[in-house]
Formats: sequence, structure tokens, C-alpha cells
Amino acid sequence: MSLLAETITPFDWQRLLWSTEAPPAFLFEIAFRCVFTYLLTLAALRITGRRGVRQLSLFELSIILALGSAAGDAMFYHDVALAHIAVVFGAVMLLYILFNRLTEHFPRFSDWLEGKPVRLIADGAIVDRALRNQNLTHKELFGELRQLQVEHLGQVRLAYIEATGQVSAYFYPDDEVRPGLPIIPEQLAAPLETIAQPGDYACTECGTVATLPPCPCHACAVCRRGWWLPASTARRVA
Repeated sequence: MSLLAETITPFDWQRLLWSTEAPPAFLFEIAFRCVFTYLLTLAALRITGRRGVRQLSLFELSIILALGSAAGDAMFYHDVALAHIAVVFGAVMLLYILFNRLTEHFPRFSDWLEGKPVRLIADGAIVDRALRNQNLTHKELFGELRQLQVEHLGQVRLAYIEATGQVSAYFYPDDEVRPGLPIIPEQLAAPLETIAQPGDYACTECGTVATLPPCPCHACAVCRRGWWLPASTARRVA
């Protein structure tokens, strides 16, 4: 017994190009629906202002997804009334305005809705628990820092992940740069377990720098991991 209710002919151009449930003139209605919903979307983005076109917070992303779903359905489904879509857009934008007002007057509500900045690096070392709580990997964090022209963690005094998901950083002056964990991919790919030469080494897990003597293995005093890289003292060149 066939699993399909009716036989489908592959590459049936009549079915591909023209719906069997609507006459060809319905294409003009689809064009009108596209113009109508596109103008509604533009109006909604005008209400959100410039924030709507920057890196989105979770709240702003939810607004865009809701509007996108409503607009997409209205563009070509014949049984979706445009008045209904206008009500959806109006309700969503009213929620946007209301929540914006609430976040301005109630910081705790803002933190709950959009999240708050979280410190990921302090004094050239990774705040390991914060990194795990944000579901970030070292690879993702280091990739963000490299886009800020960071070569090693000793150049970074503080780094935060913002509510938008972007990473912002504050740097040490060149004359205060301290030894730190290199974040160049080629160096990260070759960590050391055995310390052959004495010197300053950075833990590849948390970035803690320690002066180590030659030894076959050495556990980090902070995270108890045993993989190291020679600490870098390079100055930051923007």
C-alpha cells in the first residue's frame, strides 16, 4: 500500500509552477501580499530604531523571528487574512515598546530579559566558571579576542561578553603587559605536558601563568590541568 495519499509525478512542471488549488491570477494577490507585509516589516524596523540592525540581543531576535514568521505566512498563504497579520505586527510592536520601557526603569527585569554582561577574563586569566556558564568554548572566546588584535591573554585586563553576545575587552598599556597564554591557533595546537626548560608557562585551560622548573608533569594550581604553553610577553599592536 502506498504511503502517499496520491501519486506524485516528479518534475511535474504544471504542479511546480502553478498551484492546483489556486488560479494563476492568485499570483497577483501574492505580489500584493508581499508589498503589504514588506511595508509592515519596514514600519516595525523603524519603530525599533537603529538597534534593530545591529547585533541583536535575545529579546530583539525573538521579535524579528515573530515578525518574520507572520510576514512569511501572509505573503503566499491564501487563507491568511492581512488584517490578522496587521494585528500580529501591532501586538508584537506594542510588546517591544512596553518591554523597552520596563527595561529602562527596572534593571533586574532588563537582566532577566536580555541578560547582563559577564566577565570572562580578569587580569589576563580566564574566569573558568563564567565561561562554562555561558556555554562558550575556548576556541570561540579566543576567536573573538583575535578579532580585537589580541595575541595573548596577558594583554587583556578585563573581557566581558555583552547581552548581544559580543565580546568587549579592556587592555593593559604596553608597558604593563604581563606574560600570558598565547591564543594563536598554531601555538594552541601544540601544548606541552613535559616542561623541558625552566621559565614562565601559561595553563592552556585557564590561562594562569606560573614559573615552572623542568619536570615531566605539573598540575595548574587553579584548574589542576597539566597542559602548558610558554607564556608570551608580546605587546599588542592594533
